[in-house]
Amino acid sequence: MAEQTEVEGEVGEQAHVDVEAAKPGVRIGILTISDRASRGEMEDLSGPAIQKAVAKSKLIVAVYACIPDDRKLISRTLRRWADEDLCDCILTTGGTGLSARDVTPESTLRILDQTLPHLSTYIALQGVKSAPTAILSRGIAGARGRTLIVNLPGSPDGAATGARIVAGVATHAVAVLRGDAAHTPAAAPAKASENGAHADL
Repeated sequence: MAEQTEVEGEVGEQAHVDVEAAKPGVRIGILTISDRASRGEMEDLSGPAIQKAVAKSKLIVAVYACIPDDRKLISRTLRRWADEDLCDCILTTGGTGLSARDVTPESTLRILDQTLPHLSTYIALQGVKSAPTAILSRGIAGARGRTLIVNLPGSPDGAATGARIVAGVATHAVAVLRGDAAHTPAAAPAKASENGAHADL
């Protein structure tokens, strides 16, 4: 991750704020959710994979943390980051599978104001192209207040793929959530050719 400074957070939340967060762009929070990584038993590879995937986009990493698979802690962290306006978009990685400790979707859903099912479905479908088991991901997406929140897979490749998808829509989504933009208007009808047929058919 880029150069960071520590910030006070919930118990178990080793949060860091990126010193470049003041740059213009969509401020994102990266939340890695892993028992082993949070205990230092394994390196967090997915968080850095997300940062690398969005490095050339308008997404700026504002805060990062690695926490265990704990329902209450996940919900509290997401709520705090959104409600205290630490970031415009939160990307979680990990805890979206089928094991008993995979509780990220449930922990996220309880704090959302609205859901974006098509975004999470599209992320899963794109992941299937490289890993068929990606269809088993239970990640969800939605918004809390003015903050976009998206669950990404725990694998570095899956997290990076999902992050690139979010990067393509985050600027518009955040602008709408914050009242800075209207929904994109419908495309203009295709022009007809001289014989009455659509010119682009």
